[in-house]
Amino acid sequence: MVGDYTLLSRIGEGGMGVVHLARKPGGDRVALKVLRPHIVGDEEARARLAREVGSLRRIRSRWVAEIVDADPWAAIPFVATRYVPGLSLHDFVLEEGQVEGADLTWFAACLAEGVASVHSVGVLHRDVKPSNVLMEGRTPILIDFGLARVADDPKLTHTGWLLGTPGYLAPEILHGDDATPASDVHSWAATVAYAGTGRPPFGRGPSMAIMDRVRRGEHDLTGLPHELGRLVAAALEPDPARRPTLDAILGWLRPQVAPGAAAVPPVPTAAEDLFTLPLALAAQARQNDVTERVGYATPEPAPHTFAMPLDPGRLDPTRVEQPWDAPYVEPRPPLAERLRRGVLLSAGAVAAGALLAAFPWLATGALLLLVWLLRSGSLAASAAGDRRRVRGRRWYDGARFLLAAPWHLVRSIGSTVMLQLWALGLATAGALICYAFAAGVATTLFVSGVVFGASVWTGPGGSRVRSPLSRVVNALSRSGRTWLGAVAVLLVVAALAGLRVAASGTSWTPQQDRPFSSHRGPGPGGR
Repeated sequence: MVGDYTLLSRIGEGGMGVVHLARKPGGDRVALKVLRPHIVGDEEARARLAREVGSLRRIRSRWVAEIVDADPWAAIPFVATRYVPGLSLHDFVLEEGQVEGADLTWFAACLAEGVASVHSVGVLHRDVKPSNVLMEGRTPILIDFGLARVADDPKLTHTGWLLGTPGYLAPEILHGDDATPASDVHSWAATVAYAGTGRPPFGRGPSMAIMDRVRRGEHDLTGLPHELGRLVAAALEPDPARRPTLDAILGWLRPQVAPGAAAVPPVPTAAEDLFTLPLALAAQARQNDVTERVGYATPEPAPHTFAMPLDPGRLDPTRVEQPWDAPYVEPRPPLAERLRRGVLLSAGAVAAGALLAAFPWLATGALLLLVWLLRSGSLAASAAGDRRRVRGRRWYDGARFLLAAPWHLVRSIGSTVMLQLWALGLATAGALICYAFAAGVATTLFVSGVVFGASVWTGPGGSRVRSPLSRVVNALSRSGRTWLGAVAVLLVVAALAGLRVAASGTSWTPQQDRPFSSHRGPGPGGR
């Protein structure tokens, strides 16, 4: 027990304390942070924490895990926030991969609103990073409202929290300057870049090397959608005065999430009183070490326009004003990668045709079975993804997927049969054309196999086949080496099947002879 809370399980630990899943009798579950003794150790520190909690309790946002209870004066001081049953963005990307498409735009907009809601009560977050963003379904929830201002208190430098996380702190903080709202904008952009690319925008390695890249603005945004990438690049500008404000960012993001939506009103400017920053890292700092309530001191551009680099990947002294209300266009992969995809798909069609020419019945059965399994698996994956977006991850998702697999096998039978009949019909048409030109049996079967594969890819319901196969093809085509190996394997399979036909003819296993054997077609290949 801590206060009136029963500790249910330990869910995290940091420099400030240990976080437990906890609950009051009859109440909702909360994330209860038990603060370490060296963080809150005397009356002055507890009074400071009480002031901090007082300011942070004013935050009310669906994108923030707001404080619901706290007792700085208890024997074991604690702070309780809304419990978010989800992975951190850091773990989510490791397990699920990067956030993509419309989900990424939604993520960026929600996170920006969460940061703005923290600013609206007059404090800075100071520590926006992937481990401080929890994923509730596809929605980000901001936690741990920031690092206190302890740069000139040598008693706290040993905690390791003075500089935060390299790669997500703004360069002005690394230079020793005070944080501003623009500092949180920089951290927001770095976090969005991690969500969209699956890697830290300033790379990995020794902390000093990462901080040096941050100071020089040497980031890698490869993989972000083009327009969102330009926005993120502008927000990662080393000069805080040249970054877009949160108003400008939200003014561009909101119409992308909900076309026609009005721009978000400006973040309120706080007024009279002073508050410190959360959560008690500066407990032993000097009494006059306080953080002023924040407003936007940097020049504020129009809601949909701000200055940005011509090249998002480099620092360029030439600046232009860019409109941010242009239509969103998903960038196409490089031409070389698109060509590799086409060649790999063609090699797969050739292999399918060659196998059909060598073993018609076995290959046809295998292809029909493969189409059924691919479509069923795609339906099952879509259903699981929809559930996860609505209510987040659950520990039993894998077991539920397996248990639901037989139902999706049955569910997909009707549409799969329609697609297969469509493909078999076109394959038969291709065979009749070959017959009209007096082609051999092996050639006719080869053409039929290629036509069948193309028809399954493009026919009604073919998207359920394209989706899982495209994931494999696209992944193999990104690297020239893996692509070359995959193409070589498919061509070897096709060549072996061709040699089998040339040496022994077509095998009609499990039958003894080909259909209509009394009416042998012209040309070689029959047996």
